[in-house]
Amino acid sequence: MHEARRRSDDVMATVARERGAALGAYAYLLTGNLRDAEDLVQDALVKTFVRGRRIEIESAEGYVRRAILSTWIDQYRRRRHWERVRHLVVREERVESAAEAVGTRTDVQLALQQLSPQQRACVVLRYYDDLTVPEIAVRLELAAGTVKRYLSVAVGRLETLLGPLDVTEASVVMSRHEVR
Repeated sequence: MHEARRRSDDVMATVARERGAALGAYAYLLTGNLRDAEDLVQDALVKTFVRGRRIEIESAEGYVRRAILSTWIDQYRRRRHWERVRHLVVREERVESAAEAVGTRTDVQLALQQLSPQQRACVVLRYYDDLTVPEIAVRLELAAGTVKRYLSVAVGRLETLLGPLDVTEASVVMSRHEVR
């Protein structure tokens, strides 16, 4: 058992060292925030390797990417649920400081932040992970038509904010965030 744990730790360390920047970029596209992206990658690494399962190095990154997406979706659902019920518990609104809002953002980052979480997830999966509509539907547990609608609305919104986009341009813009 100790050998399996040590092997799992070695695979995790290798993935974190060699693909950490790419995983961080992937998480950043979903969260839009560097600190949240780093936390998301850390959570995904722990969830993927905590049980000491035997995961081959060749497939480890895929498992971690899936854990990043699943964790982000779960967090979004929890936040959305809390927004619906917090008025029952919380009396005062917390006011965010202006310092948190200060910072430089690229046009792509700002545009992605303007999308709903569902639209952002569909755009990231389509143009960053290069998944098909049916694959995205399976990943997000949505109907293919819903994914098409999210993508259509998202691309329209991105074109409004960034100017005309084509599929290859969107893929290039998204891939610039990945460090290989």
